[in-house]
Amino acid sequence: MATELQCPDSMPCHNQQVNSASTPSPEQLRPGDPILDHAGGNRASRAKVTLLTGHTHCSLPAELDAGACVGSSLNSESNSGSGDSSSYDAPAGNSFLGDCELSRQIGAQLKLLPMNDQIRELQTIIRDKTASRGDFMFSADRLIRLVVEEGLNQLPYTECMVTTPTGYKYEGVKFEKGNCGVSIMRSGEAMEQGLRDCCRSIRIGKILIQSDEETQRAKVYYAKFPPDIYRRKVLLMYPILSTGNTVIEAVKVLIEHGVQPSVIILLSLFSTPHGAKSIIQEFPEITILTTEVHPVAPTHFGQKYFGTD
Repeated sequence: MATELQCPDSMPCHNQQVNSASTPSPEQLRPGDPILDHAGGNRASRAKVTLLTGHTHCSLPAELDAGACVGSSLNSESNSGSGDSSSYDAPAGNSFLGDCELSRQIGAQLKLLPMNDQIRELQTIIRDKTASRGDFMFSADRLIRLVVEEGLNQLPYTECMVTTPTGYKYEGVKFEKGNCGVSIMRSGEAMEQGLRDCCRSIRIGKILIQSDEETQRAKVYYAKFPPDIYRRKVLLMYPILSTGNTVIEAVKVLIEHGVQPSVIILLSLFSTPHGAKSIIQEFPEITILTTEVHPVAPTHFGQKYFGTD
């Protein structure tokens, strides 16, 4: 069963009509389930979206409403690689994110790409341990491109008038200048080319954050940004959100350089409920854009993408 959502003016018009043979089981989908706010952008667009509700899962920390989600302890697939490396154990269930208190706490700050079979296949290949590195990289680059495109759709634009080759006037839009990318090394560097493919001249900064060997806390080792980053809107790139600690430290560094959380859009491929919740609790104004929220994150991403697995 699919749930139809009439999108408001703020929803993007591209890649939103989904036709799929995948049907959630009756045990998973219940009447009246709330739906998490999905990726939105230019107000000039209006579209009707068919959202598959079976691809989002959730888990809740024990201190939250015990009746919201019921499940057992989970560990991430791997504690080495690209995502936040700390292991994460939390109660988890098969109910949807929209069923949980988590969705009410996060709200519109967490945006999901509208699910379709193409995205689902790319997620499957990335998670498949038997996938070749070539197939993995090809699928990862495709998924990164989709996330980057939707991230750009969150940026402000202005209306403009152009003249066509036949002499007609066309009312269109153009994005406002003053944007930049920031990648969290090293897994975030995998997303840089996808951003450059869409914005040829965009400036990209870098942050290196690693866990301290003694305290196991995230520590900033390197940060290099455009000198006027405090005046720019920032696309922060980090493909895997596990605990959220690395991103939290990166945002703190950006704030030290004058960037407001409200102008930061975090581009991610996969997120755990705990990771997304931690980031939003720390910075309620930040926007998170991802393709999937699931208790188990593919934390092998960086190692396999760069061939160090």
